[in-house]
Amino acid sequence: MAGKLTFEELKKAVKSGEIDTVIAAQIDMQGRLMGKRMHAEFFVHSGWKETHGCNYLLATDLEMTTVQGYKSTSWEAGYGDYALKPDMETLRLIPWLEGTALVLCDTLNHHTGEPIAHAPRSILKRQIARLEAMGMKAFMATELEFFLFRESYEEAQSKGHRNLTPISGYNEDYHIFQTTKEEDVMRAIRNGLNGADIPVENSKGEADAGQEEINVRYAEALTMADRHVIVKNGCKEIAWSKGRSISFMAKWNYNHAGNSSHIHQSLWSLDGKPLFYEPKSHGGMSELMCHYLAGQLHHAREITYFLAPYINSYKRFMVGTFAPTKAIWSLDNRTAGYRICGADTKAVRVECRVGGADLNPYLAMAALIAAGIDGIENKRALEPAFTGDAYLGKDVREIPSTLRAATELLKDSAMLRKAFGDDVIDHYVHAANWEQFEYDRRVTDFEVGRGFERA
Repeated sequence: MAGKLTFEELKKAVKSGEIDTVIAAQIDMQGRLMGKRMHAEFFVHSGWKETHGCNYLLATDLEMTTVQGYKSTSWEAGYGDYALKPDMETLRLIPWLEGTALVLCDTLNHHTGEPIAHAPRSILKRQIARLEAMGMKAFMATELEFFLFRESYEEAQSKGHRNLTPISGYNEDYHIFQTTKEEDVMRAIRNGLNGADIPVENSKGEADAGQEEINVRYAEALTMADRHVIVKNGCKEIAWSKGRSISFMAKWNYNHAGNSSHIHQSLWSLDGKPLFYEPKSHGGMSELMCHYLAGQLHHAREITYFLAPYINSYKRFMVGTFAPTKAIWSLDNRTAGYRICGADTKAVRVECRVGGADLNPYLAMAALIAAGIDGIENKRALEPAFTGDAYLGKDVREIPSTLRAATELLKDSAMLRKAFGDDVIDHYVHAANWEQFEYDRRVTDFEVGRGFERA
């Protein structure tokens, strides 16, 4: 695959002057790349072994506020360092940044070398290890949606992110002519990502004016999560370089569609055999697949926070918008929270449609795997498939409609506490409570417009 680099290839590229910069980045709680740009000569000499980052990077909000109350770090503890250990399997060229390579890092205790339990990559790797101990591995794919705007990020900021202009003037779902007009950005995204060892399948117009979707090839869970965060960062950087801006907000505007990140999942044996497929069963779904899906449904409400981590995330769950409101399953039904794709084929898989494009893929995948493992271990029975319009479903499992509700469910989840550990769950409950607190004390445009004169 173009773009993937071995350490020896990097050394040669540095010596020839082709690469002069290596980005070493960890993943923060929001799924963003946080790290350093190293001079490439330093990186190949010694920087590849380890670097450091302030431990507040796993205890901030979207605005990088040093949030108080975390057990892991504080002003009192002095905000020390974590060690960042480059995972050299993730080393790759970044074609859209001149002379630049990127490597993702695991976050370790500076003194003991142990993984930091609440680091997103650590959380997912722990669930992958649980699956491996059961003789299985998870393959996943994430479909990312976003809005592309005519304004640059700086122009959008100067306008207070109001009255922005989507790149198109009408719904462009699968629309070839309209997406032709956006090819200066989207072609650069496809080629750039493909050249960064991220195999792109396609891009397309989505179900609103200016909305896009990018799809990359499925992979083992950790590799897919790594691809996901690089895709998001790359799309933003490429759009910025073209004088445009992109938003992955779950719901950027009341009058526009939401941005989703559907997560496709299947389990395989360690020697490469699909474990979800049973040709003689209903839909080709094996008993193992039914247990896995039953576990996700059983715990669907309590894992919602990891699929919808912000106040804004819950604005996306609206009837008739292709965003689900019910945590039920169905065969090839886009109104259901959990949809079965590829029925009656070896590609049969679970598509979780709950998550928005604002999710952290490591946390979302880890939560889905943990719930699925619970279903397998407890041989949970799969409820009957829902048929018809799930938006109209009565007496069925609802997706939590607010962050406040999802946080309470997360806090009380015995399954997640067992799978992730109490300290990890408490860490993210604190993050959720901070997000709620910040929102509750703010005055919104909606309130002012509604009540300035009439209240």
